[in-house]
Amino acid sequence: MEDTYRSIDKPSTGIYKEKGSKFLSFAYPVEDEEEIQELIQQLKKQYYDARHHCYAYILGKDMETYRANDDGEPNHSAGDPILGQIRSQELSQVLVVVVRYFGGTKLGVGGLIRAYKTAAAEALLSADTITKIVTIPLSFTFEYLSMDEIMRTIKRYDLKIIAQEFDNNCLIKLECRESLVEEVLAVLSDIPTANHLK
Repeated sequence: MEDTYRSIDKPSTGIYKEKGSKFLSFAYPVEDEEEIQELIQQLKKQYYDARHHCYAYILGKDMETYRANDDGEPNHSAGDPILGQIRSQELSQVLVVVVRYFGGTKLGVGGLIRAYKTAAAEALLSADTITKIVTIPLSFTFEYLSMDEIMRTIKRYDLKIIAQEFDNNCLIKLECRESLVEEVLAVLSDIPTANHLK
């Protein structure tokens, strides 16, 4: 099972100028659509005097969720070229916004496509791409007597502990690599007092 995808590690920017128009581009690593809307609103506040705030994003390890928005530019002249740049880099969990300041000279649809594509590429090229691992949260209760076995399993599979409560009955929340979930569940269910919380 493939449980990795390519993304960017931190926000980056780019700029493209054409016939007086300025295209400021911003690329962000994102978690979900709620975060995307917040970032777009922040940029609209910060660059309130710009004519257009066009964007595209891709979410999901299989790049299954995506959207492109022209924000008043001619259909498919802004959002699609931005989306195309994210796709061509094979990135996911990424938002790219291009803010346009109109320079007085119309660029035509071809000129707009080239400008938005180039601006998006600039932001993505200045970002560092990373490989991210898809993880699944797992929660377990167990008796304190089983602590050593549980900890050995965590170490063996390099699991990340998100939260833990230790008492006679213990609770532990882990992050497990997606491709290892079934194997880890099988190992933990062999520990007599361990119970997986669904």
